[in-house]
Amino acid sequence: MKWLRENLFSGWVNTLVTVGLLFLFVATITALFEWAFLDAVWRPDPNACREAHGACWGFIAEKHRFILFGTYPFDQHWRPALATVTLIGLWVFSLIRLFWRWWLALVWVAGLALIGVLMWGGVPGLPFVENGRWGGLILTLLLTTFGIAFAFPLSVLLALGRRSDMPVIRALCVGYVELIRGVPLISLLFMASVMLPLFLPQGMTVDKLLRAQIALILFAAAYLAEVLRGGLQAIPKTQYEMADALGLSYWQRTLYVVLPQALRIAVPPLVNTFIGFFKDTSLVLIIGLFDLLSTIKVALTDPKWIGFGIEGYVFAALIYFVFCFAMSRYSRRLETHTGGVQVGARAD
Repeated sequence: MKWLRENLFSGWVNTLVTVGLLFLFVATITALFEWAFLDAVWRPDPNACREAHGACWGFIAEKHRFILFGTYPFDQHWRPALATVTLIGLWVFSLIRLFWRWWLALVWVAGLALIGVLMWGGVPGLPFVENGRWGGLILTLLLTTFGIAFAFPLSVLLALGRRSDMPVIRALCVGYVELIRGVPLISLLFMASVMLPLFLPQGMTVDKLLRAQIALILFAAAYLAEVLRGGLQAIPKTQYEMADALGLSYWQRTLYVVLPQALRIAVPPLVNTFIGFFKDTSLVLIIGLFDLLSTIKVALTDPKWIGFGIEGYVFAALIYFVFCFAMSRYSRRLETHTGGVQVGARAD
């Protein structure tokens, strides 16, 4: 009560502002609740939606399978659904510190092999489905997963290369990072989609999905490298000197002394970059791939459901929020668990 009196009701001006904001907040929440729930239409009836004054969740009820699975064969939707659950399960399994063992890599290999079989098929009982028909949530998750998995080790090498004592290696790493960070992701996707096939030998083609994945990996690696470089710069010089005094080689010093500390320092900006990368996958629409957000745009072209874009984008926003909020909370938990990094501690 003391805090409220001192900060919100300390004078007649503050009191008026506080009361006005509270009234505006209650009115907004009430109107939003009526629109989203009380006056909403839940059945897939476009005529009823146009006559109602609330949200048309019937659009989601009608188009949710297309939004989540894209143009994947309708009678095979159980396959991308199971693949999505498997991939999310792999991520949840990997976030538990108890399972951070060598065999976790084998679990990922087995899980990704299962996802590949489910999505492609081509085995007895599962008809083949080309990856051009993949779309929706599973495409977003796959692009994010493989993008981070391949971009992270590349970013580590780039960050180390930028701090290398070898001028050629340092110049190459600096040039790569500055070049990639100096252009938008859209331009990289265009290059991968249009220009890359021109440099390939005649008769050789690269899958469209693979080209997009390569562009995303190269883009993410440059940004992650800068984050890791900041973590490396935060480590005091004494840490390097102590490692040298112990007779450690460059790679031993890097793997056992420098990188563990740099990664713990860089946990918050790393996760922030992961979240941004997860949302940036929506740009693959420009090269003909339909991720979660793209399938909503396509679904809205149906003449029966034109004009209900708000509901579709709210649905997409909720999905993005769930994944991004989960990553953010895990980042805070991991940062708290490590207890910070006392890189400046004395070594007696």
